[in-house]
Amino acid sequence: MLLQLRRSIVLVVVFGLFLGLAYPAVEVAAANGIFPARASGSVTRYGSPLIGQDWKGTSWFHGRPDSDNPLATGGTNLGPTSKQLVSFTKRMVAYWHSHGVDPTQELVTTSGSGIDPDISPQSAYVQIPMVSRSTHIPAKSLDNLIASQIHGRQYGILGERYVNVLSLNLALKRLEATVQR
Repeated sequence: MLLQLRRSIVLVVVFGLFLGLAYPAVEVAAANGIFPARASGSVTRYGSPLIGQDWKGTSWFHGRPDSDNPLATGGTNLGPTSKQLVSFTKRMVAYWHSHGVDPTQELVTTSGSGIDPDISPQSAYVQIPMVSRSTHIPAKSLDNLIASQIHGRQYGILGERYVNVLSLNLALKRLEATVQR
């Protein structure tokens, strides 16, 4: 019995070292060697291009609204007759109208994940008057900025054209720095 116990302990230690240390170290080294730009993750100083940010103020382009619960990822089960959904949507429409924006449907509704980082080009273009007033950047410059940030369909056929809001706002920050000089 002592022999079996000793073998079991040795096996646990060997597999623990192999699967807990050696294998993950090889995986990380391989990822860094093959995909150096992606191996460290996507978080930058300003956020992640894979997760929608909550942009405050009128001097930024905004993405889709987050779900009511900031820790939740995923859509709600609220149907079109839900009073809570109707109330939320009305509040979002009023918010956009107060800033002089005629919002698109996606600017007043959450995405299926609740943290979508992308919006349609149309949703970015409707925000130009608000951002232009706040940043004093001409609307034509913002129009060109959005056009430069539009990503096409994946493989030319999958999905729709989109704008990553984090990338757009980082480009806006660079443009704003050059306009103020």
